[in-house]
Amino acid sequence: MEKEVSLMVKPNVEKKYKGGYPLILKEAIMNLSDVKEEGTLIQLVDQRNSFIGRGYYGRQNKGYGWILTNKEKEIINESFFEKKLSTALQKRTVLFEDNQTTAFRLFNGEGDGIGGLTIDYYDGYFVISWYSEGIYRFKEPIIHSLQRLVEYKAIYQKKRFDTGGKYIEEDDFVTGVRGEFPILVKENGVNFSVYLNEGPMTGVFLDQREVRKTIREKYAKGKTVLNTFSYTGAFSVYAVLGGAKKTTSVDLANRSLAKTEEQFQVNNIDPAKQEIKVMDVFNYFNYAVKRNIKFDMVILDPPSFARSKKRTFSAAKDYKNLLKDAISITNENGMIVASTNYSGFGMEKFKGFIEKAFEEMGERFDIIEQFSLPEDFPYHHAFKEGNYLKVVFIKKRSKS
Repeated sequence: MEKEVSLMVKPNVEKKYKGGYPLILKEAIMNLSDVKEEGTLIQLVDQRNSFIGRGYYGRQNKGYGWILTNKEKEIINESFFEKKLSTALQKRTVLFEDNQTTAFRLFNGEGDGIGGLTIDYYDGYFVISWYSEGIYRFKEPIIHSLQRLVEYKAIYQKKRFDTGGKYIEEDDFVTGVRGEFPILVKENGVNFSVYLNEGPMTGVFLDQREVRKTIREKYAKGKTVLNTFSYTGAFSVYAVLGGAKKTTSVDLANRSLAKTEEQFQVNNIDPAKQEIKVMDVFNYFNYAVKRNIKFDMVILDPPSFARSKKRTFSAAKDYKNLLKDAISITNENGMIVASTNYSGFGMEKFKGFIEKAFEEMGERFDIIEQFSLPEDFPYHHAFKEGNYLKVVFIKKRSKS
């Protein structure tokens, strides 16, 4: 086994790391410059040189690596990875047995015990995402472990550790038989057309499974629905299948038109009866206000950060104003589904944005339901940022 480098935590964060906090932060370590190479095994120690945890060095946009164990005698080797993967597989037994859902997360980073690594399952295909060059150094033992534990059609990978945590463009195929894309997967009986070889995203965000199901089963019937930042139109598909009168999907990306049409078609929905607009969401709000277009349901699921030619959107700074735009085009007694995957604030602060937005618009509201991550996206007890998803179903009260 290669030699570990000892990293000493500063006194003010000893308690935090002894409590199991898994992310190695630059400002928490006294001698981080002692580590030069990605993938180096590190041992975290306190001021008295007593063991706190063992992990690896790997720079990513969150920090400088992850603690993988707080047990002094536990070694990080192939059997360690196999044990973590095996435990994760057992926890997803119910999902593997559900023939109505054939796409879900198999391994969720630090929530399943290995920060910097996720594995998604798409009907026999596995997609591994590596979030630092450091974790990628363990590629062979991790892939060998997965191969021993599962039957697979193919394994694909996404390297997400280019400058600024960006995806590295490549073919993504690792082993098995190359898929003929798109492949069709199911989620709650709904079809999704997915591509595992077309960049960092596959066509569906798996963490919104319960939210989509709730829209279909409880809120869509007979409603006019606006789906903003719609990507491939997943929320719109569920709304139509739930009996929506009409959906309007808006996204700035040119590809969103063909991708959304495709998702409608694989669910036997005629795209011509729905509206799909390729335009800046904020421009669409202005367009709708000018024409007095209103909706019974508005879905807001923006990226945490987005830049177009004319503006920059940051969830931390701009979500309140986004909500105000949505309120202005939502009918009385209508529903706003407000969602964010920004990990920098929690549910209470998010609800604070909702309260302020309605207050500034002179409107009243009721929170009907709220969601965070589904069961296949567990998070680490000491790393609350890992529970990043916040979704609130808000009813705009009638003025009468």
